[in-house]
Amino acid sequence: MATHRSDRIILARLPSGIDVETTVHHYRGSDGPTLYVQAAQHGREVNGVEVLRRLHDRLVAADLAGEVIAVPVADPLTFDRVSYTTPEELDSINANMNRAWPGDNEGTLHERMAATLWEYVREADAVVDLHTGSPGMLTHVVFTAGDDGSRDLAGTFGTDLLLAERAGEAANEEWGQRGFDGKLRVAASRAGIPTITPELAHNKQIVEEAVETGVAGMVNVLRDRGVLEGDPEPIGKRRLARNHLGRVTATDSGLFRADPERELGEEVTAGTRLGALYDPTSYEVLQEAVADRDGVLYALTREATVTGGEKLANVALPIEED
Repeated sequence: MATHRSDRIILARLPSGIDVETTVHHYRGSDGPTLYVQAAQHGREVNGVEVLRRLHDRLVAADLAGEVIAVPVADPLTFDRVSYTTPEELDSINANMNRAWPGDNEGTLHERMAATLWEYVREADAVVDLHTGSPGMLTHVVFTAGDDGSRDLAGTFGTDLLLAERAGEAANEEWGQRGFDGKLRVAASRAGIPTITPELAHNKQIVEEAVETGVAGMVNVLRDRGVLEGDPEPIGKRRLARNHLGRVTATDSGLFRADPERELGEEVTAGTRLGALYDPTSYEVLQEAVADRDGVLYALTREATVTGGEKLANVALPIEED
């Protein structure tokens, strides 16, 4: 059986002198690789926390080869607020922790928190950063385009959709504007560590199907790396596509009614009707939302009240591997 130890560690310190702490679990067996996995980097994204809770008993009882380092709540500040970011008063530069990696011990609050966890990440042979999408998003796995190790890890985890996300100079203008170079997945990939970001259904709720996919995916990764005995079991269709391309946005503010015939994961063509945006007072149709390209519909907002410029849908562009 594996040995298990949980440590309370200090991530950073608040102005009042109160420490920001979290728990790091260590599951150790015989000699072998090290896997680092974390959840709740964004506090409202709770399905990953439940994945790690359900994985706990299995790891404790298993004959492990190597070590699993698990952090169920990577950002306690956002977790306590059920939020995506911290208040500006705490970190006005890096309100989103997933823009601050690999961190800085002398930097902003989130940079210091990231730097503390990076000490575990940098020693790992593979990294899984569990996230949760919006209520209208298909469960999928994201990896950095061009990183073969991360691509293989994404396929091993297994979902219906695997999204390759370009980074740095290969990415579009939005990449730099939104600070995506500071994502854990990107920083770890650049450090030569295969890393994936599973997006497990929607936030604020424990969604059984998403959690089950997450547990099965984690077991696949552990088996593939030789940490657990057995062979990975294929999960999902594992269609490969490009991320951050087909984004349909609201041209005005109003109420959005998604087309009831549309289903997440379906193949759509350019011009496919996705829904209608209308003025709630005059009933005037302000926008007939349509797909801007052929691809896989992997996000379609179910939040009816929208503001101009908000995302209504995402269509991923299928790609063929060499």
